[in-house]
Amino acid sequence: MANTAKPVLHGYFRSSCSWRVRIAFALKGMDYDQVNVNLVKDGGQQVTDQYKRLNPMQQVPAVTIDDMTLSQSLAIIQYIEETRPGPRLLPSDPKQRAQVRMICDIIASGIQPLQNLYVIKKIGAEKESWANHFIQRGFEALEPILKQTAGVYCVGEEISMADICLVPQVYNAERFKVDIGQFPTIKRLNQTLLNIEAFKVSHPSCQPDTPAAVQA
Repeated sequence: MANTAKPVLHGYFRSSCSWRVRIAFALKGMDYDQVNVNLVKDGGQQVTDQYKRLNPMQQVPAVTIDDMTLSQSLAIIQYIEETRPGPRLLPSDPKQRAQVRMICDIIASGIQPLQNLYVIKKIGAEKESWANHFIQRGFEALEPILKQTAGVYCVGEEISMADICLVPQVYNAERFKVDIGQFPTIKRLNQTLLNIEAFKVSHPSCQPDTPAAVQA
């Protein structure tokens, strides 16, 4: 049984993986504390010995919950889905659940890792064109899939983990100057989701560690 202590999210305002977890907490109506892990300042607080003990992969997010620490955003979200009440984040229909997981994997495994901070720092001067290329390539695959699965949301008529993954990835795409207009289904879904309160309150522009220049 889940205990009553508030979860603690170690994250960064602009981390898409941290944003996924913030959205899930908001959708579930869960109260939580945040510990800011600045991925840029002083070479990155994620590479300190203190944080490495919390998350050996030296990435965000990490969540302390129910007397344990979890990393990897999809594992965190699936845990709170299985242990907390509130709107379900995975459909009851097995075919739709498989579609949600497929979309999540395309984003979380096939797109986001190729443009995360650690990777693009290694690329150097070509980092923006690198990130643009791989997001473009991923969205070219994702658009026809979503065209088949989408209703109001990514899969049918309920918000799911697929939507939780999509919105942060579109935010990254816009940062790296991908023309979202090429992908009408992705664009429509993103616009719909950004009007929902859970996506608004979790947005990078309004986090405790958001720089003033980024705030809405």
